[in-house]
Formats: sequence, C-alpha cells, structure tokens
Amino acid sequence: MSTSALSRPGERDRPLIKFIEIDWLFCLLLCLIAGAGGMIMFSVAGGSWTPWAAAHLVRFGLFFLLMIGLAMVDLRVWFLAAYPVYILGLVLLIGVELAGDVSKGAQRWLTLGPVRFQPSEVMKIGIVLALARFYHSMSAESAHFSWWLLVPVAMIGLPVVLVAHQPDLGTAILIGATGLAIMVLAGLSWRIIAAGVVAILVALPPFIMFVIHDYQRKRILTFLNPENDPSGDGYHILQSKIALGAGGFLGKGLGLGTQSQLNYLPEKHTDFIFAALAEELGFVGSVTVLLLYAGVIFMALRTASMSHSHFGRLGAAGVTATFALYVLINGAMVMGMAPVVGVPMPLLSYGGTVMLTVMIGFGLVQSARVHRYSEVTSGRGSLL
Repeated sequence: MSTSALSRPGERDRPLIKFIEIDWLFCLLLCLIAGAGGMIMFSVAGGSWTPWAAAHLVRFGLFFLLMIGLAMVDLRVWFLAAYPVYILGLVLLIGVELAGDVSKGAQRWLTLGPVRFQPSEVMKIGIVLALARFYHSMSAESAHFSWWLLVPVAMIGLPVVLVAHQPDLGTAILIGATGLAIMVLAGLSWRIIAAGVVAILVALPPFIMFVIHDYQRKRILTFLNPENDPSGDGYHILQSKIALGAGGFLGKGLGLGTQSQLNYLPEKHTDFIFAALAEELGFVGSVTVLLLYAGVIFMALRTASMSHSHFGRLGAAGVTATFALYVLINGAMVMGMAPVVGVPMPLLSYGGTVMLTVMIGFGLVQSARVHRYSEVTSGRGSLL
C-alpha cells in the first residue's frame, strides 16, 4: 500500500489495510524470543511441557492476539485513555496500601473478585501513556526547561513511592527509569540531567543505609561481594555465574545443564532463565537471544520515529525504554553486575503478568506504526 493511500482517511481506516501495516518481522522476533523461553522451560523441567512451557506458550499466543487487536485501535483512542489509565493505576496502588494481599513479607497484590493481580503492572503502561499525553501538548521550550517540569516529576514520583513501599524495588526502578527516559526523549535540558545524576549519586549512600528495607540493603551489599555468604544471600548470584561459565561457547546441550537440571540454579524458569539458557546453549545461544532483543528494540524505536504525532513517538519510545530496561536489568543481574531485584527477562521468563504488560505495550507500538499518519489534537482529547 502506497504512502499516499495510507495517508487518506478512507484508506487507512480499513481493517485489512491496518492488518497489513503491522510490522510482521517485529512480530516474528517476539515469537522467536517467546519460543526460546518455552524451549528452555521444557528443558529445565526435565523434558516436560508441564508445569511451565505449555502455559508459557499458550499465554503468549493469547497475548499475541491481544497485541494485534490493540494495534488496530486508533492512536487517538490511546490518547483519550492515557490519563484514565494512569489514574486507575494510582487508585489501585493506593488500594494495595489499604487492602493488598501480603505474601512473603511484601504487599504487592490486589484481589478483586476472582482476579488477583499486581497494580504496579497497570502503572507501567499508565506512566508511559500519561507522560506521552502531557508532553504532546507542551512546547519544546517548556519541555527543555520550565516550572511545568514539576508536573511530570510528580507524576513519576507518586507511583514510584507507592511501589517502593510495597516493597518492590525492581518495579519502582523500572517505573522511575521509564519516566525519566521519556522526559529525556521529550527534550529535557542536559544541565538538568547532569544535575539530577549528581543528586542521585549524592543521595544514593544515605538512601541505601537509612531508607530501604534491611533485606534490600543486604542484597546490595551481597552483590558487591557474594563470596562472603555463598550459601545464603550470595547463593543466587554465584550459582548464576557458574551456569553462565559452564556453558562455554556452544553450551552443554538441551537437558544437559547441571546447574538447572540438578536444581542448583534458583528461579531457573523465571528470574534466572537466561543463566539456564547460557549453560545449555552457550555463548552462541546467549548472543543469539540478545540479538533478537536488540532487533526488537531497534525496530520499536524505528516505529516510534515514524509516527507523525508527538504522542505516538513518545508512547512507542516509552514502551521500548521499559522493555530495554527489563533486558538490561535482568541481564546485569544474572551476570552479577547488579543486585538481585526480581526483574524477569521479558517474554523469555515464565510469568503471565509481565508478559501481558509487555504485549499491551507492544500493542501501542504497533498502533503508532499502523496509525502513524493520524493527527492527535493537543486539546482536551478530541478526535480530528
């Protein structure tokens, strides 16, 4: 379909044309990553589809269809939903504080009837949509430096504080870093960025010593020297490093990884699945998966750059930033380069909640591609 045809309202609104305009190579990369996750789960379960591999692949199939459906939704509808989704996320996070389920010392879950979920996952989407809508109506000069910047700072700070108090430091970091990434992409002054980096470096030591929980502080100190407690808090990092090194160049082969098969590697199907993959598929397999992730990130950023609306560009870029942070934090964690904070490898790790959030986000990315010629007003959300 030519660009001129796609730019005509009568053409671009046809469902078939929207379907064709989805980036199917991007979708293939997502399928390959999820498929690799299913393969490793099958292997570490002793060659069984249960309890992880089959559920992982079925969930991905359902969420993939959801992503395709969301890609067909006009970008202006996403614009209208931005603030309501953010407000809903805040209300649910407050609900967690008041009546959330407590599990393993953390209050992160909320039960509404038969549904039990983590409201922080709603906020991962809400913060991207809300900030993209806020900056859509802001001038470049104001986004660069103005008192209006206190508004997005407050929009980011509120959910970060609520999530950190649950406590869920990994998710709080993700939400905060995603929000800051959108501010930078919107044109934030480099002087403010530099001042913020200095302020964080100054505040970090007292924050670690006096603000975070004892177990979180212990995780950070253990990360600096895991050999001090090899059978306790340092166990996860040390076993992960052993699995990474044991794989060598080509790996031991599927089903032959001793760290995962003999259950030395903790959380082998969730947080440390990349270490299990590295042991069984080696350096070649690990780099291949990382290249798939790099391809997804590159193509999503390219899609963001194609959108004619500022909302579309920032929305797609914000989702991509969240995805990239997942990969960066989990990769650093399993390699012993960052503390263990419970951040999974997206689409590769087992877990429906994170996968759902990621696929909804990619629905927004594909909507920005399919509706890249849509003009979004900067007024009160009216549609052109």
